[in-house]
Amino acid sequence: LVFGYILQRVGATDYDAIAKMFLLEDLHLAGVIGVAVVVAGIGLGVVRRARSGTLARYAALIKEKPMKPGLVVGAILFGAGWAITGTCPGTGLAQLGEGQLMALFTVTGMFLGTALYLRVGARVESWLDRARR
Repeated sequence: LVFGYILQRVGATDYDAIAKMFLLEDLHLAGVIGVAVVVAGIGLGVVRRARSGTLARYAALIKEKPMKPGLVVGAILFGAGWAITGTCPGTGLAQLGEGQLMALFTVTGMFLGTALYLRVGARVESWLDRARR
């Protein structure tokens, strides 16, 4: 609820604001995303350097993920979907909370895409890996 409220307050649930960001007409949201990345990076750095206590337990859970060819394809699909619908997973749920019923289509698409990936993702990854070699 708090995250959704913050997204709404910064304008991340407004389709026009998102469209303007992608058209490079208003970079306010890009700045918000940049600040979020910096804050998350600092937080991750603090957790990774923890040697004892509660944070140290979380630090042990952080593992590097290997680069896979499917990540590029997924990133392109994610970005295209975000640009077309004006929402990403977090903002889609916040839009639903605001009562924007069009977000139902986006959220449904996210769930269907996830289900599709669970069914065929391993095969696509394998095919992309072979094609890369």
